[in-house]
Amino acid sequence: MKKDLLHTPEGVRDIYNGECAAKMVLQDRLHDVCRLYGYNDIQTPTLEFFDVFNKERGSVPSNEMFKLFDRYGNTLVLRPDMTPSIVRAAAKYYEEHVLPVKLCYVGNTFINVSKYYQGKLKENTTLGAELIGDNSIEADLEIISMVIDCMKNAGLKEFQVEVGNVAFFNGLLSKAGITGDEAEELVSLIQEKNYFGVEELLLSLNIDKDIAEVLLELPQMFGSVDVLYKAKDLTTDNKECIDAVDRLLKLYELLKINGYDKYVSFDLGELSNHAYYTGIIFHAYTFGTGEPVAGGGRYDKLIGQFGVEKASIGFSITVDTLMAAIKRQNIEIPVDISGALVVYSENNFLKALKFTNELRKNDTNICMIKYNALKNDEQYAEYARNSNLANIIFAVNDTENVDLYNIKANTKTSVSIENLLGGKF
Repeated sequence: MKKDLLHTPEGVRDIYNGECAAKMVLQDRLHDVCRLYGYNDIQTPTLEFFDVFNKERGSVPSNEMFKLFDRYGNTLVLRPDMTPSIVRAAAKYYEEHVLPVKLCYVGNTFINVSKYYQGKLKENTTLGAELIGDNSIEADLEIISMVIDCMKNAGLKEFQVEVGNVAFFNGLLSKAGITGDEAEELVSLIQEKNYFGVEELLLSLNIDKDIAEVLLELPQMFGSVDVLYKAKDLTTDNKECIDAVDRLLKLYELLKINGYDKYVSFDLGELSNHAYYTGIIFHAYTFGTGEPVAGGGRYDKLIGQFGVEKASIGFSITVDTLMAAIKRQNIEIPVDISGALVVYSENNFLKALKFTNELRKNDTNICMIKYNALKNDEQYAEYARNSNLANIIFAVNDTENVDLYNIKANTKTSVSIENLLGGKF
């Protein structure tokens, strides 16, 4: 029974030692990008009322949420999606702001995925940003540029951001009169690039032939900017579709300014299970994972459901998925390895405590541990490596000298405490 308690539930995992240190470094790198663009941190609670994520909001399906009840009978959920949480907070605290609000966050989300999604985590760390109160093409550019900078700052050399515009698809649906369950099913089939499934559904709906042909093309309408010109040719009489494509073309021209166009491709079949997206939508892909490492888009009507009308756009990065991709690409995340493990004897504790306090004042990482004669140098070295420490200071003998062991060089030298405090190690 006690051994059973050592295991985690399905879909969640422990992260420790070097992996945890690397993840913290990666999060700092991503957060640095948000800071450089002038975004301010916000934290929202892990627990939210169910209604924040209900079907009207267009978030995660109800059967994929972890639900519980408080003492008053209210239905609560572990947040499955950060965007509605941030939007709720923005509607509450920034309602009167007339200038755009720029917020960034890092937090865990929880999705009760099916057991058939083997290997897919139910708890993920997500980091992202939301730009609230700006409906401009410049806002679209900023968010896409931030995603690209995040991928570069993470150490990725090869990645692609696939950009679409939900408004193009919505324009086709409106013209065809497709709504409700049929629209949801069509979204799912197009996301899967299921050409035959799309064809079968459209035949059953008996819609206008010209619109059906464009919808049939959607699963294959991805690639270079040429895809956008093709889309315009197919929808010359549909203003909503033309406007959607023109916005993507303008975005492409702006991305050329800093050379970020090379990281972008277009996919007019780029849709999302999150129904709150209204315009630009995107996902970032790289090698080593079958899922996008980042995603986002424009959601101009979501915050209005919380009583405040503000156009908005944002992105989120699934840090765990990005970590897996980085590992499979053999990209090293440099973790700071410095400081020392101080191994002291019981008789030398006070002396060791005195000089370790001085070292910490100089911002030197110090971990203290009592000497055990049954342990050898390599076992202490392994302990230090797991703690990202570069040296071991053996303060075992009652002298004014200590043994300084450099783990990487595998050398041990005797140094005076005076020189040690002078930073000569």
